[in-house]
Amino acid sequence: MHSSLPDFDMPNEEQVHLAAESFRLLSDPTRIKILWALLQGESSVACLAELADAAPTAVSQHLAKLRLAGLVKGRREGTFVYYTAADEHVRKLLAQGLFHADHIDRGQADQAPAHAAP
Repeated sequence: MHSSLPDFDMPNEEQVHLAAESFRLLSDPTRIKILWALLQGESSVACLAELADAAPTAVSQHLAKLRLAGLVKGRREGTFVYYTAADEHVRKLLAQGLFHADHIDRGQADQAPAHAAP
């Protein structure tokens, strides 16, 4: 059936695995708050902890996982590390997820977005 579609294409196994891992990491509300804050600009663990209403040690652990997955980057300055979202793809992914959640909440899930960005 699908072989008759001229533009049909499936992602390779590595792409599927990496996408699933990214979605798994984004399934935590604290990580979503952390990433959303980082999309507004660079931040430290202490500031992110306050914004996410979480303990600094927990935020640090979340950041380590997000960093390993390539969703955030860190910049060391002396004894401090300042974090940012990795790239525009992270912004789009998170914005679309939050936009979708907002529309489900309002009963409008079938409407297409004009744009969704922080």
